[in-house]
Amino acid sequence: MIDLRLLREDPDRVRASQRARGEDVGIVDALLAADERRRSSSVRFDELRSEQKSLGKLVPKASGDEKAELLKRAGELSAAVKAADAEQDAAAEETQTLLRQLGNLVHPDVPVGGEDDFTVLETVGTPRDFAAEGITPKDHLELGELLGAIDTERGAKVSGSRFYYLTGVGALLEFALVNAAMAQATAAGFTPVLTPALVKPKAMEGTGFLGQAAEDVYHLDKDDLYLVGTSEVPLAAYHMDEILEAEQLPRRYAGFSSCFRREAGSYGKDTRGIFRVHQFDKVEMFVYTTPEEAEAEHQRLLEWEKQWLTSLELPFRVVDLASGDLGSSATRKFDCEAWIPTQGKYRELTSTSNTTEFQSRRLSIRMREGKKVRPLATLNGTLCAVTRTIVAILENHQQADGSVRVPEVLRPFLGGREVLAPVAR
Repeated sequence: MIDLRLLREDPDRVRASQRARGEDVGIVDALLAADERRRSSSVRFDELRSEQKSLGKLVPKASGDEKAELLKRAGELSAAVKAADAEQDAAAEETQTLLRQLGNLVHPDVPVGGEDDFTVLETVGTPRDFAAEGITPKDHLELGELLGAIDTERGAKVSGSRFYYLTGVGALLEFALVNAAMAQATAAGFTPVLTPALVKPKAMEGTGFLGQAAEDVYHLDKDDLYLVGTSEVPLAAYHMDEILEAEQLPRRYAGFSSCFRREAGSYGKDTRGIFRVHQFDKVEMFVYTTPEEAEAEHQRLLEWEKQWLTSLELPFRVVDLASGDLGSSATRKFDCEAWIPTQGKYRELTSTSNTTEFQSRRLSIRMREGKKVRPLATLNGTLCAVTRTIVAILENHQQADGSVRVPEVLRPFLGGREVLAPVAR
């Protein structure tokens, strides 16, 4: 959530941010009013309590009519203090409720608009000209079936639509991708972490996933636990309710987890294969740093993602997402989209977000500089979403006979294999 002082000092900036997101601008004025009630009721409570304490000292010294009058006033004050306290609590609760509905402030350089209004910042590599090679490209599912790597038919039989099995070289390819991604991350100074797949409501809400993204989240009612859609959630909550020393920042973690998403609202989209599924594995980068260093760290995360996709020899582009497509926590978000030959377009493979102090305020994570304690900044970046990366590798590195060339970076993790060959049927 944002700083209330910023809201009071520059409400027009917050209104502009809400407008750019396509969200309710009226919530700004409602929040200002609730905050004013909270502050005034707090002052009123303090005044009444002070008078009550002063009166309490006078009563024992008084007698007769004076004492009776003081006792009468003490009774009135007691009722007034209770009422002021209740009003203070109600106003504080309303303020927090409204504050949690407010998205992070949109960075001034973010393009304004919806999903299709992104800006392309950079294009890396050139898509293969399959026609010039005399090849009609196969899609990833056909290739995966030829390789004995992907089985969506049995995935649907066992678990339903958008589930799958990775078998044989498909399973080995996943392990290779995860190990190669972790090797890059640890070489860059990230601490590897295996995170819980189930988290408490405070962790899910604190990272902003029970707002706009709530319909995509799996909830276990009996246990009141949530299945994570990304290890960003347990990594953000890792230092929940803690104070970190400024000289120990940045703290960089690379989390591996299975991820679960309902894919609500995606009916009919990407139903073939494993591009959009309910369960997948992912390596996620997460950083705690100072607010002053957050933008520079955001660029570093983007560079690490570009390094990863370049090492996989994939053509891709970098896009600056528009304000209406950011999600509530991010002030700015960059996506790296790989070229998918059979779709004839670029599709998201990695994403990195600067959430500034938004998550740390909600999760009560602060930094200490000398005697000063204040919120820090958090950032996240997908390094490898495995299933989508497998899609891109199979389609971009396929050969005429249905085999797939293995990118050099993955070969040490695949027993030296240079090619994934079709299996005999």
